[in-house]
Amino acid sequence: MAENPDPASDTDKSTKWAEDRTDWAEDRTIMALERTFAGWMRTAFAAIAIGIGFRALFGEFEPPWLAKAIATMFITLAIVFALGAERRACRAFTRLSSHAVDSPKLPNIKLIAYAISAGAALLIVALWVLNDGQIAA
Repeated sequence: MAENPDPASDTDKSTKWAEDRTDWAEDRTIMALERTFAGWMRTAFAAIAIGIGFRALFGEFEPPWLAKAIATMFITLAIVFALGAERRACRAFTRLSSHAVDSPKLPNIKLIAYAISAGAALLIVALWVLNDGQIAA
């Protein structure tokens, strides 16, 4: 005679699978957040490059401050991107818990964003203070 399977064990197995799928979904979300943060950092670097490129391309622009102002706008946008991405990423990472993947450390996320922002701020200062490699008169 065939034995009847224990319905309680089927329920336990089903519950275990559901919990595993939830854990995997949370891990996928963590990895997606990492990719999104990296994408925003790439966007910040692109804004810096556009600012530098604009200043280099239109360096002899009349009036001379206009090219610097437009370049400053793009570089400032890079700071906004980096700090905004850091805030969103840190908020999201504190809400999630990793199961099978290594979650990024929040101090590292902050370090990356603050370093990019500080570098961009120094670039803005250099853009306005330096003139052809010399301190502006």
